[in-house]
Amino acid sequence: MRLRDCISYSLIALSTIGVAQELKTHNDPYRIQRSDVLEIHYRYTPEFDQTVNVGPDGQASILGFGTIAAEGLSVDEFRARLVKLSSTRLVDPEISVLLKEYVKPYVFVGGEVNSPGRFEIHGRLTALDAVALAGGMKTTAKASEVLILRRDSDQTRVVDLKKLIHDRKLEEAPDLRAGDVIYVTQSGFSKAERIIHLGQFGAIYNPIR
Repeated sequence: MRLRDCISYSLIALSTIGVAQELKTHNDPYRIQRSDVLEIHYRYTPEFDQTVNVGPDGQASILGFGTIAAEGLSVDEFRARLVKLSSTRLVDPEISVLLKEYVKPYVFVGGEVNSPGRFEIHGRLTALDAVALAGGMKTTAKASEVLILRRDSDQTRVVDLKKLIHDRKLEEAPDLRAGDVIYVTQSGFSKAERIIHLGQFGAIYNPIR
């Protein structure tokens, strides 16, 4: 490997370490997911207190009132909808909602990184942050072609982290969502390759070019 390439990858490693040390915690609300469990308490009518499960369709059935499309809502948004729904039978209901059980959001980082694995999301997390948490890139990595694979989409984003680091535009690194897979490709990655098959994820992703 040429000296220039060694220096370039050293800068990438140092940059990702710096990012890991400076991860910012944002107050982004948790979004309800399927299989989450919510405890509901009615202040003046405790006979309606109940524990509800968010089903595989993203719906939560509220006994005595109806159904709420809960998936993707924050707990406060869910409570607001529940108050509106409950108002069809109760006068000015005061309701508290507690997230009892939930799936901890995570991303998976694989490919040419030093410590691939699953990492929980705490607040905002960018692709560069995720690579830093995975110990940075190996010297065999192609930092200009980092893939973000999203399970609920047939589209995959290709990100040039090398350019972002070189241009010192770390804030432009794309934000990640729970369930995303970040795959750092290897040098010499074929431009003609249209499909990446990650067997351990049980899915096939089609990169956008």
